[in-house]
Amino acid sequence: MTETSKQRLCEGRVVAITGGGRGIGRAEAIEMARHGAHLIVNNRSPGPAHEVVDLIRAEGGTAVAHVGDVSDMAVAAALLDTALVSFGRLDVLVNNAGIVRDRMFVNLSEDDWDTVVRVNLKGTYTTLSQAARYWRGMAKQGTPVAAAVINTTSNAGLFRNPGQSNYAAAKAGVANLTINAAYELASYGVTANALAPAAATDMSGHLIDPAKRDVDGFDPYAPENVAPLVAWLASMEARHVSGRVFEVKGGRVAVVEPWRIGPELDLGRKWDAAEMGTAVTDLVARARGNVDVMGRA
Repeated sequence: MTETSKQRLCEGRVVAITGGGRGIGRAEAIEMARHGAHLIVNNRSPGPAHEVVDLIRAEGGTAVAHVGDVSDMAVAAALLDTALVSFGRLDVLVNNAGIVRDRMFVNLSEDDWDTVVRVNLKGTYTTLSQAARYWRGMAKQGTPVAAAVINTTSNAGLFRNPGQSNYAAAKAGVANLTINAAYELASYGVTANALAPAAATDMSGHLIDPAKRDVDGFDPYAPENVAPLVAWLASMEARHVSGRVFEVKGGRVAVVEPWRIGPELDLGRKWDAAEMGTAVTDLVARARGNVDVMGRA
């Protein structure tokens, strides 16, 4: 149970979470279990997955471990099978597995690119693909579906962060995959949302000034701060919210607004290349500028 409420938002919901053994994923798994969810905790390494499962069970919750790299489609299929064998269904998929290999773009190797895109983007596709086919099958059989997908993007993918071109490309893909999936899967009874968490993890904790982690006794970078939004999005209360991307940091939650068409000029005919200089200069002058890594102008 949460400290501030006895309401169990996820009571009986069957939740599969990737990357649930450490950091943000661990905090999310524990939070949802405290709200009554039945968890399948996936992690690439067995130790962290079993540790989280043991902790959930020790607190009276229900959880099973699943070990493997979900960027492999067979592993993603096994994750779904684990949910079905253990609990008879799958209601919620939380994609949190991720990896970084930070390099400035001119130093970025092909392996750095492939590994980060494979784990972050393909690892979201594989599990979502398996779950979506399962939910579509249920819906076509006439079984009511009230499922939720919660993917993890990043400010680097939504905005920018020098030294993370591979990670930014992958996480931008996750954000847009989520928005597209929300529209494609709505008819089957599935919602899809994403969040960009700002929290100290194994990947990022060393980059955060320790002095910023204590604000009058509150740690704004604690992974636990991210978990309440995920628990709510996994609940039946959130059925009206889909196709949205959220940013979460400390006690702040924000909706990230997507790409939009800005200033425009339409001649009603083909442009002459010589005309473009004046036109584009005018358009750029009237457009909003790109934002910083925190999404601010």
